[in-house]
Amino acid sequence: MATAYTQTDLQGALPLIARGKVRDLYEIDDKTLLFIATDRISAYDVIMENGIPNKGILLTLCTRKWFEVLTTALPTLRTHFLTLDLPPQIPESLRPILQNRSMQVRKLRILPIEAIVRGYITGSAWKEYQTHGTVHGLPVKAGLRESEAFPDGPIYTPSTKAELGEHDENIHPDKAVEIIGEKYAATVASLSVQLYKIAHEYALSRGVIIADTKFEFGVDEETGEVVLADEVLTPDSSRFWPKDTYEIGRGQASFDKQFLRDWLVKEGLKGKEGVRMTDEIAEKTSEKYKEAWEKITGGN
Repeated sequence: MATAYTQTDLQGALPLIARGKVRDLYEIDDKTLLFIATDRISAYDVIMENGIPNKGILLTLCTRKWFEVLTTALPTLRTHFLTLDLPPQIPESLRPILQNRSMQVRKLRILPIEAIVRGYITGSAWKEYQTHGTVHGLPVKAGLRESEAFPDGPIYTPSTKAELGEHDENIHPDKAVEIIGEKYAATVASLSVQLYKIAHEYALSRGVIIADTKFEFGVDEETGEVVLADEVLTPDSSRFWPKDTYEIGRGQASFDKQFLRDWLVKEGLKGKEGVRMTDEIAEKTSEKYKEAWEKITGGN
């Protein structure tokens, strides 16, 4: 099995700003950051001890493709993406490993919520619905079955954005207004649903159902505009189902980290630190990511 690239070291070429669950952020200048997607993988908010080879490259190329799709369909959309080219400060010796897993992006003030859009009832939403008849506290029509599409279309269900090692918390949209203010909350809510609809239609034509996804947004401090940031519509941030085996009333096979989550639950390792995936689980998870990328991007 190929080696996973789980820790960046730019040998002092650029200052490190932050390490996330998957990405390491470096500052290029006062307006530009370098986002590097490592091969780290997290599940249930815990980073695994070993990674998924080439995962960071697949996530980055998938994100670039989606930025193209979304901005073509919605020309007014602004994103943080600048280029896949590496900045000149990066040493030659590091360029082969960093190319196509790195994005130069605009520096923004990131809004502290996850903008989740759900088209189908599954996961934590299904659990809440079974108990309370609601999703993120929002009343939902009675009688839905697992994996069914929401009858009135996709719904915006934000969550808090936890610090590394903490857990995101599902919140009512009204709570998002309290956190980021009415002006930004309204834009994020409407834009998220609009982007989900564009992506859902595009993916469906390629045999993939996007059950749900999460977006992150920032604010351009110079213009006050809301800008789409971070990765978008990848197997890390979305639930992808194969269209040809979709069936209402049960859980679905998926092109994402659900395979890893299921293994953790089965082995009694959910939420535990210091877990190392078996080679088989790492390989099968890698195959799911690659399959999703190939279906959505055509392998380019």
